[in-house]
Amino acid sequence: MTANPSIAAARSSIVDSPLPQSRETGEAYPEKAQDGALVKAPPPVAKSWAHFVAGGLGGMTAATLTCPLDVLKTRLQSDFYQSQLTASRAARGIPPLSQLSYSRTAILHIRETFQILTAIPRNEGARALFKGLGPNLVGVVPARAINFYAYGNGKRILAQNFNDGKEAPWVHLLAAAASGMLTGTATNPIWLVKTRLQLDKSRAEKTGSGLDGRKYKNALDCTMQTIRSEGIRGLYRGLSASYLGVTESTLQWVLYERMKTYIALREERIAIAGRQRTSWDEAISWSLKLGAAGSAKFVAALITYPHEVVRTRLRQAPVTTALDGKPQLKYTGLAQCFKLVWKEEGMAALYGGLVPHMLRVVPSAAIMFGMYEATLRFLGTDSGV
Repeated sequence: MTANPSIAAARSSIVDSPLPQSRETGEAYPEKAQDGALVKAPPPVAKSWAHFVAGGLGGMTAATLTCPLDVLKTRLQSDFYQSQLTASRAARGIPPLSQLSYSRTAILHIRETFQILTAIPRNEGARALFKGLGPNLVGVVPARAINFYAYGNGKRILAQNFNDGKEAPWVHLLAAAASGMLTGTATNPIWLVKTRLQLDKSRAEKTGSGLDGRKYKNALDCTMQTIRSEGIRGLYRGLSASYLGVTESTLQWVLYERMKTYIALREERIAIAGRQRTSWDEAISWSLKLGAAGSAKFVAALITYPHEVVRTRLRQAPVTTALDGKPQLKYTGLAQCFKLVWKEEGMAALYGGLVPHMLRVVPSAAIMFGMYEATLRFLGTDSGV
């Protein structure tokens, strides 16, 4: 693939134009001689460790600020809360979701979402809104650090070795897919423990053991119990759904990079005009980047959301009774889980928790990518090749 012609033309016209100031240092970029003309040198490329640090800080900040919505989303994705909601609707005379229109289903889902969000602190205390934050941070920080590290360096390596040092959509696509699979494999055990801890209280209520009858004492106890009962492979339940979820992160990265391309074109037009960047230009630039991050996440999450529900169900690992009376796992694989949820609960169940998920991931993406770009800028580098 070749670069956007309009962008290439804008960049070539910078030759012989006044040199703008660097956004990172406030100084003019060094001049380079090229065919007898003076050309603006690009800002320095981010070193590999800078992507790692910036990604970790971005993930930590976003996860802390949006933790309550993450707890809510996980509960709404679980079969226990879905059965409670179904019983509540039946008691109020509301027909099954399959018999309702899409608009009425959406309104009902939004209302139930906020009802549960207000009920959690009222019934369990405000700390319940941050249940699982510890293991969540243990997972988020390395996950985002690995993801941004692998993506930032992956696209640089691909561009330099296979595309003459230029970025392109296919470069972003391959780098995002590789970084997503690497991140999912490395951190799946952490997310499994986090999911089971968040659902532990609902499990205790379902079995009638009381609010304090928790199955797991802490993250370590959950990990050891999982290994004893399910083996090491038990820590990787839901990994297939995580790999399916790579499509979301890949789509998000590609959309974000394309949006950044047009933002860069706007900034280069300012440089071509030969005027100094103002604080208003900076504010517009950051607003556009935050909007690009949130919009990319919104589109990617909306398209690929059902895998989130399936992944939660697989990690939750609910047990049912077989025909011979022996307990067995209700969900045994990715395809089987999709089919069973669709058959028993309808298509709407595959979008359970969508509202709190969107309320969380869109601002979370804006916060995370904003922190990532800001950290790279603080380190005097750039996120591009």
